[in-house]
Amino acid sequence: MTHANTTPRPPGSLRHESSYARRARKFEDVSLSRWQDWHWQQRNRIRTLEDFEGVLELTEEERDAITLGAERFRVAITPHYAAMMNTEDPDCPVRAQAVPKLGELETQPFELRDPLAEESHMPVPGITHRYPDRVLFYTSHNCPVYCRHCTRKRKVSDPTTAASRAQLEAGLAYIRETPTVRDVLLSGGDPLTLSDERLGELLTALREIEHVEVIRVGTRNPVTLPQRITPELCDVLRDARPIYLHTHFNHPDELGLEARRALRDLLDAGCVLGNQMVLLAGVNDSPEVVMRLNRELLEQGCRPYYILQCDMAEGITHFRTPLERGLEIMAHLRGRIGGMGVPDFVVDLPGGGGKIELVPDSIVSDVQGPHGRTVTFQNYAGETFEFVDIASADS
Repeated sequence: MTHANTTPRPPGSLRHESSYARRARKFEDVSLSRWQDWHWQQRNRIRTLEDFEGVLELTEEERDAITLGAERFRVAITPHYAAMMNTEDPDCPVRAQAVPKLGELETQPFELRDPLAEESHMPVPGITHRYPDRVLFYTSHNCPVYCRHCTRKRKVSDPTTAASRAQLEAGLAYIRETPTVRDVLLSGGDPLTLSDERLGELLTALREIEHVEVIRVGTRNPVTLPQRITPELCDVLRDARPIYLHTHFNHPDELGLEARRALRDLLDAGCVLGNQMVLLAGVNDSPEVVMRLNRELLEQGCRPYYILQCDMAEGITHFRTPLERGLEIMAHLRGRIGGMGVPDFVVDLPGGGGKIELVPDSIVSDVQGPHGRTVTFQNYAGETFEFVDIASADS
């Protein structure tokens, strides 16, 4: 069997091609029905240097990083996600997110183990309550793929941080007893690594709490394990609708045939879809890539929600970009794509300060004129326009 994923890809080339058709030599004898089984995908994740043989042509740096990096943060890649990679190009944007690089072994003095201070805002284990009206509910330590830019490396992939049934019940009890909580975000790890039964129990319990108005699920499964989006799972989500489901596509090459099907099925199940893209050096730090990603997401009914500046977590500084890069991308998007395709560019402040939105400065001048303040704006095309601002009634 030849590798179908060794040559450069034109935009949209994966749109109509299944990952099964692109599978590596290691999986050439696997049947289509087995490949489409999400349990099989989980059990056969690529974890060790030996596993990578027959999957990718590794560089020496990658070989060293896989061996050394796994000691700090486990390696796991689903066969599906590996099939989306260019096997010969170490700079492939999909590959860069899942295969370790030596940069993650470097620790900078400003990096933080818990950059968002989630642990210090935990009234009970597994519940982060930072904002008055919403909580993050940590439901699983497991993910199909352990992304190398993960902000929760301190606990994700670590079996000792698994959320026990007792911990989940304690989290539900806290939410029941805290009437200010109106919005609950199920997170992890990845909540969709739970069984349909357990996830259904959690969603049903949350729906029964009168003051909980919004239920959100944060998941990367549509990207890394779209086979998980089964009819049975969709029934669970449909029973609890509306579910605001935030997924995490970082590059258009992740939007293959299976991912598109998964998004359509989630829409049909009554989910409201939003995407949270993390800005990553060498992956998506160009306006053209983000524009293409956002257009393709909108086509699938998934609204670009956030562009997130990479956090100050340990071992991910090599992924970080200057804040100006994000502002440049935002300036490029405005006016060139409809408002639904323009996400918020945010920094999640270290120490639990919360999210701050950054926007390009469009004001050229602001002067007092005969009829009030005259503000001169510059639009996306570089043209300038004067706007007369009226005085406040209190002034």
